[in-house]
Amino acid sequence: MRGWLLWMLALLALPSWAAHGLGMGYEPKYPASFTHFDYVNPNAPKGGDLTLSAAGSFDKLNPFTLRGVPPVGMGYSANGFVFSEYGLLFDSLTTPSEDEPFSQYGLLAEDIQLAPDRLSVTFRLNPKARFSDGSPVLAKDVKYSFDTLRSKAAGPTFRSYWADIKEAVVTGERTIRFDFVRQNAELHMIIGGLPVFSSAWGKGKPFDQIVTEAPIASGPYMVDRVDFGKFISYRRRPDYWAANLPVRKGMFNYDTVSYQYFKDSLGEEESLKAGALDAMEERSIIAWVRRYKGRRFDSGELVKEEIAHRRFTGMQGLAPNLRQPRFADMRVRRALALAFDFDWLNAHLFYGRRGRTQSYFQNSDDLMAQPEVSPEEQALIDKLKTRQRYLDNTKGELPRPDSSGDTAEGLRRNLVKAQELLKEAGWTYRDGALRDKAGTPFVITIDIADRSSGVVLAPYARNLGKLGIRLDYRLRDPSLLKKKLDDFDFDMAISLVGGSSSPGNELYDDFGSKSASEKGSQNLSGISDPVVDEIVEVIVNSHDRASLAAAARLLDRYLLHQHYMTPMYYGKQYFIAHKRKLHRPDAPLPQRLLAGSAMLTMWWIDPSVK
Repeated sequence: MRGWLLWMLALLALPSWAAHGLGMGYEPKYPASFTHFDYVNPNAPKGGDLTLSAAGSFDKLNPFTLRGVPPVGMGYSANGFVFSEYGLLFDSLTTPSEDEPFSQYGLLAEDIQLAPDRLSVTFRLNPKARFSDGSPVLAKDVKYSFDTLRSKAAGPTFRSYWADIKEAVVTGERTIRFDFVRQNAELHMIIGGLPVFSSAWGKGKPFDQIVTEAPIASGPYMVDRVDFGKFISYRRRPDYWAANLPVRKGMFNYDTVSYQYFKDSLGEEESLKAGALDAMEERSIIAWVRRYKGRRFDSGELVKEEIAHRRFTGMQGLAPNLRQPRFADMRVRRALALAFDFDWLNAHLFYGRRGRTQSYFQNSDDLMAQPEVSPEEQALIDKLKTRQRYLDNTKGELPRPDSSGDTAEGLRRNLVKAQELLKEAGWTYRDGALRDKAGTPFVITIDIADRSSGVVLAPYARNLGKLGIRLDYRLRDPSLLKKKLDDFDFDMAISLVGGSSSPGNELYDDFGSKSASEKGSQNLSGISDPVVDEIVEVIVNSHDRASLAAAARLLDRYLLHQHYMTPMYYGKQYFIAHKRKLHRPDAPLPQRLLAGSAMLTMWWIDPSVK
């Protein structure tokens, strides 16, 4: 009772108006008087044209509908968005700082009011805010954006993310209130990330039929030129209303940002060497070490940088489709994981530059599960309704990805374990293949979007072959691959989930039972587990960092024990090649920020370098 009273008193003590920012369970770093974020150069010169590359193709300018592929640079997609990824077109009510776990500061909204009962939040819009067609951003536009994105005309992620929001209510020309179904610790902050666009976009067409019409939004850029599937250019708005706000000072410095599309990464690389691109982030370490050489590198016109980071990377892994009965057995999933030899890959393909993913919250000191269960975690376990199932499925030590030590004996040991597990699960080797009781051979197909993935999967296929499992990997057009993943039409997929520095409502879409059957969701594996659902609810309703972190460690521990994914690896640094004219802030790259996002938003062109 005493704890409940203290909590209620804390709610009543909340300030009426939090004009400049909010922190998730802590006081935000930046005071109301701040002039710019610490990680930007507030005096960065404006101007110049930035040309980048993109892989694959695109066929629409609406990033929020499920069907089709939007261009790079818009910052959103129907399959969800991450707060640390910036787009060029859409401003939101609030914007994050990248050097805090989860803080939001006013952008379109100049004031934020959280109700004392935490069942609603009201935003007051900045009267200076303007769309790219010159019209003012009003509360009715915010409501239109919210209602549209939560409708069936848009992708499913927003509906999942905002499931606890009852409705948006316009209370004045520039004020809007969001009413909640129930109390939710972070909902007043995540709704601030709502991308706002004008109802005039599409000229009255149904939203899911807006395809080639450029968005009318309030962000720093607008679409300039488009050659569908091949090229897109964004032009910085000279009338951008937020250019001098503290949350935008020193950012979005180029006059134009263009993307040239290529069918494969080799084409991008050769274009960079020829001088047609200004910068490129290389993801193949083999290419980086062996091929980024030549006259322009020798002369200093092109610069190679390895930018170290401790970014929260989440879980990159191989996701088996649990909707297929053969992957339902945890012993099968464990066997598949034992055949993935990270140590060999790191030594022979990655030049020691990768780290093994060991957590769904990799690189987060307080969110990653540790070998020992903490007292805070044990207290949560004792309260779980699914406690017995949790304990039955998390016996033994915390499972970490198995190491072969890059030795033949280490791999042999892991494969022997895998054979034993598969035999226990009812799979036997006969007639040249691993077969189930009906005699069906174990064959796995993985569709990939680029050849570099094939280089990684080839040794995995060899290892699985020793178990009698055939792994086929096929190069697919990115748009076809996206559709197959959206429809859950796959055996196994390379997936990236988690990685938030402050996990919350996005976990419904990543791991929730409801999202397992929602086409287009992030829950590729198809996890439908009451234990996961219950722990996610604890995380979403945590009101301080300590309780959130304890619940996140519990979720991490359980997911690892279930072997819902085969952990792969993560990058310990970014590999960026760029022209000498590009400069970046002296401050270290913030933990939350992707290198590509930093280059897009915080770098600048030195006008004195030709």
